[in-house]
Amino acid sequence: MTLKSHWWTDLTALDFRNLDMSDMVAVFPVGAVEQHGPHLPVKVDYSIAQAVCEAAVAKMDPDFPALVLPVSAVGKSDEHLRYPGTLTVPGPLLAEYWFEIARSVHRAGCRRILFLNAHGGQPQVMEMVCRRLRVELGMFAVSSMWSRFTDMSDQFSEFERRHGIHAGEVETSVMLHLFPDLIDMEHARNFEPLSIALEQKGGMLTPEGAVGFGWQAQDLHPSGASGDAASADAARGGVVFERAVDGLIRLIGEVSEFDLTLLDNAPGYD
Repeated sequence: MTLKSHWWTDLTALDFRNLDMSDMVAVFPVGAVEQHGPHLPVKVDYSIAQAVCEAAVAKMDPDFPALVLPVSAVGKSDEHLRYPGTLTVPGPLLAEYWFEIARSVHRAGCRRILFLNAHGGQPQVMEMVCRRLRVELGMFAVSSMWSRFTDMSDQFSEFERRHGIHAGEVETSVMLHLFPDLIDMEHARNFEPLSIALEQKGGMLTPEGAVGFGWQAQDLHPSGASGDAASADAARGGVVFERAVDGLIRLIGEVSEFDLTLLDNAPGYD
């Protein structure tokens, strides 16, 4: 099977009719348009998801079983509502939209879909949609987030990875690699979030982790950012970005090779 393009929107209706979808993976990049502190553009999340897909497509052989869907740019970003520039839709509406996109994928004969998320405020929405796709359509629906399957332990400290959850050293470095002309580093600071003070108290409460609480961005830091953005650099951002690209290609391969008969088991007891 040779694809003339790995972009879903490049194919014709006749192409889809003649395409063997048995091992095909529809890749759905999803992100957000939301404030990322005073130094990063509001397009951070969706642009990283899109850039990872673009770089992955450039590495794919013509027979690699992947078709990339148009990016879902606006997500659920209500934790950033107090900052201008943020766009958001309610979680239930977003979930319904994603489900209907996947239903269209299923209607084209594709039973495998991989969500590539770049926004930490919506993994739960993504996971619920994937479960619904399994229950209602029998699809193999996989939820993923680029930063979670990408090893960056040798590039950024464990402390920063734990506390720099929004517009910190990691995201700023990746954006410096991808869009250096859009980054206002003169406004970058070490935005020390509330999570550091809570950790120093030795208690169980954290904004995210084994125990979490509902928060808005200004609760963690007035700037809307969390993490040491001032220490970011493009070189480490490039290393992490390339690992994310390779990780996505590997993950697509695993999704394509997954034995779908495993989803056909009937309930029963020994």
